[in-house]
Amino acid sequence: MSSKKVDDFLSGLTHPFKEEMQTIRKIIMEVDTAITEEVKWGGPSFYYKGDIATFSPRIKDQAVLVFHRGEMLSGRTALEPAPKGKAYAKFSNMAEIEAKSEDLRAVIKEWIQLMDET
Repeated sequence: MSSKKVDDFLSGLTHPFKEEMQTIRKIIMEVDTAITEEVKWGGPSFYYKGDIATFSPRIKDQAVLVFHRGEMLSGRTALEPAPKGKAYAKFSNMAEIEAKSEDLRAVIKEWIQLMDET
């Protein structure tokens, strides 16, 4: 379920990839109705029995999602390894979002499955 806090955050955000962030948000939130969102760590954050990922609005040259426990997730084309067990999903334009959208959905579904198993 989308959050008014995140709606307000995004409506007030000045970012070159704001439209891309909104599209990615929609993709994530459509994966499962049990996914919730909040503004945390300076950006919209997605949650399902644990923190899934957070947008990093400080990065201005792309829309970047930081997966907090990316080491738990399979190697997908949507993710790049990052320090401290994290992974990044980086998007430079709408075409890239379209190309990686199925992988992004698969990553979110994998997270849900992992959390349901624990």
